[in-house]
Amino acid sequence: MKLVIGMSGASGAVIGVRLLENLKEHDVYLILTHNAEKVINYETNYDLDYVKNLASMWYSNDKMDVDIASGTFKFDAMIIAPCSTSTLSKIACGIGDNLITRVAAIALKEGRKLILVPRETPLSTIVLKRMYELSKVGAVIIPPVPAFYQKPNTIEDIVNYVVGKILDQLGIEHTLYIPYKP
Repeated sequence: MKLVIGMSGASGAVIGVRLLENLKEHDVYLILTHNAEKVINYETNYDLDYVKNLASMWYSNDKMDVDIASGTFKFDAMIIAPCSTSTLSKIACGIGDNLITRVAAIALKEGRKLILVPRETPLSTIVLKRMYELSKVGAVIIPPVPAFYQKPNTIEDIVNYVVGKILDQLGIEHTLYIPYKP
């Protein structure tokens, strides 16, 4: 599977990193915003080089003259985790002014899977409306909300659940959480 992972500057960088760690068997193209790099350093103990090396190739978000910025570049899905509300809103409005929003526009126009993991709360009516609009055109919105039937004991348990839900959408088997059984 060929995947594009975008990491914006929203809180929750650990979700993007854990996702990358679980996609080692796949062809992964990573896009990092400058703020994502700052958030990785601020919120996690991960070294930036470690994160970049989890991908087959990585790009800075300001690089628009690269292969993945073209609709002729074939990929199966794009996941933006974490996804800032600014990034989400730009995608919903068709603004492709950086590499993440450009590739998301390609995903939508080419009918490829687009998964957004917005990390913001509370959500304004404007952002909820943009999420609704994106879901109507095929984007999958996965807010990083924990499931408490899992009885999470650590932040890692919560992160694994969210990443597992992303992998579920991609059809990738995992053991990050145990499915609910009444």
